[in-house]
Amino acid sequence: MVDTTAGGSRRLPEFFWEKNVNAPWVTSRPEIMVLDCTIRDGGLVNNHQFEDNFVKAVYECCIATGTDVMEIGYKNSDKIVSPNGMGAWRYCHEDDVRRIVGENPSSLLLACMVDAGKSDWKNDILPKEKSPIDVIRVAFYSYQLEEAVAMIQDAHDKGYEVSANLMAVTAVAEPELDHVLDTLIKTPTTTVVVVDSFGSLAPEQSAYLTEKYLKFCEPAGKEVGMHAHNNQQLAFANTIEAIRRGATRVDATLAGLGRGAGNCPMELLIGYLKNPKFNHRAVFECLENHVQPLRKQIEWGPYPEFMITGLFNQHPRSAIAAREGEKRDHYASFYDELAATAK
Repeated sequence: MVDTTAGGSRRLPEFFWEKNVNAPWVTSRPEIMVLDCTIRDGGLVNNHQFEDNFVKAVYECCIATGTDVMEIGYKNSDKIVSPNGMGAWRYCHEDDVRRIVGENPSSLLLACMVDAGKSDWKNDILPKEKSPIDVIRVAFYSYQLEEAVAMIQDAHDKGYEVSANLMAVTAVAEPELDHVLDTLIKTPTTTVVVVDSFGSLAPEQSAYLTEKYLKFCEPAGKEVGMHAHNNQQLAFANTIEAIRRGATRVDATLAGLGRGAGNCPMELLIGYLKNPKFNHRAVFECLENHVQPLRKQIEWGPYPEFMITGLFNQHPRSAIAAREGEKRDHYASFYDELAATAK
């Protein structure tokens, strides 16, 4: 209990404070790099149909905030992923990117995500000297490992920094995960990211996976990252736990804007990191002027349907469909449907 002393002042009881414990959370770790994926992951909410002024505002916010990397979208093939109803940020053609950033004279790195199975990466990823993009993030499922390895090598050979994002790690058996990690560390990727695609991880599981990834990556000189979804409102907690265990590449979005339940909110993350390079006010200014007005047009956040898919370690596509259908907010029946399929 909290002790109330005379005069109305309050103090924490002695047992709250652990003795002789180092307190790394009160100082910053400058080696941690933050990636903003508002446009890329947030684009999954509105088919990447962000207007140029919104993308430009996020870009300028990243610069003003001191964010290290901005993921501006996907580089999927418009021959594989139909452009009907899709915005420019599903494909990130160089002319579209330059329309927003020019040649990006800032120190902010620009990234694109390239999906295995959805990208003509041999042709659509240009040599680095012909593109304002700096980082290619290769996203793949475990059964696509062979293609992912080829994609990583191709992007590296073209001059990009490369990140490997194994999706849906919570659906991968541990021996298979070990094989994937052992394979990835032999590629020229600089970072391997723990990706909680279904938002089903708890912090202790994030800790376990981060430490597992580090056991493979550290001896090979690779960094470990975290990309969390907020189905159980644990994206921030899972990201913190990954940082505490040694992850140095972490993802976040403005107001958590992202597919379904969204992601780790940028405004929470940079507050936690305490790095003086971050301009916290710039985030809130962008939230006020650009992100909050989007809530009148599109929906994201940890609605109960997304929590339920997270609990059952399921892809949120069924929750997205439920939120868009006639049974929106019929939480109990949605739970029953997923519980029946999980048996």
